[in-house]
Amino acid sequence: MTPARWFVALGLATAFAFAPLMARSLDTNRLEQLTGLKGTFNEAEGVFKVTMPRTDVKVAVDGWNLPPFMGLTTWAAFMEGKKEEAMIMGDLVLFEDEVNSVMSTLFENGIGVTALHNHFFFDEPKVFFMHILGEGSIDQLAGGVKAALAKQKEIRAANPTPGKLFGSGFAPEKNAISSAPLEQVFSAKAQTKDGMAKFVFGRPAKMACGCEVNKEMGVNTWAAFAGTDDNAVVDGDFAATEDELQTVLKNLRASGINIVAIHHHMTGESPRYLFLHYWGKGAAATLATSLKRALDAQKAAK
Repeated sequence: MTPARWFVALGLATAFAFAPLMARSLDTNRLEQLTGLKGTFNEAEGVFKVTMPRTDVKVAVDGWNLPPFMGLTTWAAFMEGKKEEAMIMGDLVLFEDEVNSVMSTLFENGIGVTALHNHFFFDEPKVFFMHILGEGSIDQLAGGVKAALAKQKEIRAANPTPGKLFGSGFAPEKNAISSAPLEQVFSAKAQTKDGMAKFVFGRPAKMACGCEVNKEMGVNTWAAFAGTDDNAVVDGDFAATEDELQTVLKNLRASGINIVAIHHHMTGESPRYLFLHYWGKGAAATLATSLKRALDAQKAAK
């Protein structure tokens, strides 16, 4: 072997020998301490993952008691970041009465939420899965995971059985929403029916076929109000681009409006839209003002 080839071979051997050490630059002991969870390190991908099976509440799917191994395990994975010290992705296994408090806790700790949906049918109690994403310091991200799990445990400690209502529920004797004040808030005309009011705002998109679509094809943000002016419920959907999603979510949660789903409705559209469904209760005008604030923040984010 020539000297030049020998040096190349030696360099490659040294690089391979130290690759695992270079990949393990994450302080895994620190991550375990901060999250309170044990984890494993994948040398090939440079990823450290902590897990927590949900064993505190028994879940049946299709009448069968589902072992956590079959998809009821919360996890968070950490790797070196490009702009910050670390990046996190993960999936939290949550019951309906845990979702929004945990989501707010994640936002308070600088971790974003990218999806909220079900993984099963005929599950009892209902289970939802919240996917997370963030970049920051190890202390911030791991601390955020610990805080989110602590909030979940706090809720279960107070009520071991998952709740089935948002607080006291909603049961007005009749629907009698005054649409005029809401129209003033939104600067838009309401659709009305049987004492209820609804607002729909379209968003343009182009589908893979080249077709231009908008409000009537389902690319829209909408809000529907029922109940009375003082005791109302609002539900609806925000169409948000990926750059707008976190802004809208944070604004709605800051106003106490509950998020019940985050997912896509289409494939191949441009720009890419995600849809978040929500549910809120309170005075109709207050709810409308909260939604308008989120709409305005969304426009600013755009």
